[in-house]
Amino acid sequence: MPTGTYLHLDDQVEERFRCAPDGGGWRYVGERADGTRTDLTVDGAWRQIRVELAAPGLAIRGGAVGGRDVLWVRAGQQREHSAAAAGFLGDSPGFLVAVARSLRLDPGAHVVVPLVRVSGPALAALTVTQRWRLAEITTYDTELAPLPVERYEITDLATGEPSVVHLAGDVVIDAPGIALTDLESPPTL
Repeated sequence: MPTGTYLHLDDQVEERFRCAPDGGGWRYVGERADGTRTDLTVDGAWRQIRVELAAPGLAIRGGAVGGRDVLWVRAGQQREHSAAAAGFLGDSPGFLVAVARSLRLDPGAHVVVPLVRVSGPALAALTVTQRWRLAEITTYDTELAPLPVERYEITDLATGEPSVVHLAGDVVIDAPGIALTDLESPPTL
């Protein structure tokens, strides 16, 4: 079970995380030093079936419903929100893993994917459309076993802003604004 620490570079806040296969799916739990918490559970197809995001005084709960829709509710409100989206994307690196795995891309392949981005201390939700491309997989020799690292090129289609994310199994090795500062056990491949 990978456990470790990410540093959110923009605000210099640490996020302690743990993730592991979970009863036919995968679960990620991250707790930031500023009180923000992420609890993300996916099923065997990597659909985000349960998402809980909490910031001091706020919370959102949601998940995938039906085909390509997500539903969410803000704590204390009766109104449900929904969007045609493949899943959620949040400030926590766990969302990058869940989205990448759900796409099941071969090297060189790309796909356009709508997501609901939940961000900031207000947990603001906005639908975004991104193009994800699995640019390459590079294998590194380690003491335990070869470690495949995937490089994803992600482009926000509204702004044209590109970014690059490197994943090893269920751990984000490198991403914009994120640094992996501690990893206590190897990624689950």
